[in-house]
Amino acid sequence: MKSSIKIIGMKTSEDIKKIKNAVASNTGVVACEINKEKGEVSIIYDDYFSKLDKIIDSIELLGYTVV
Repeated sequence: MKSSIKIIGMKTSEDIKKIKNAVASNTGVVACEINKEKGEVSIIYDDYFSKLDKIIDSIELLGYTVV
């Protein structure tokens, strides 16, 4: 499954690193691409192992807002 989500508050390379690590920590995530200029994260994942809500929660736990 492929999903794109918009994240508010992602400004620095440190933000990108934190978000990428949070997304990758979810079982079933195959790939993650972050576009800082657009504030978007594209995620390819196996929805048998992980749901999008769980991935979003892992990002929001870092203090970012997902819209």
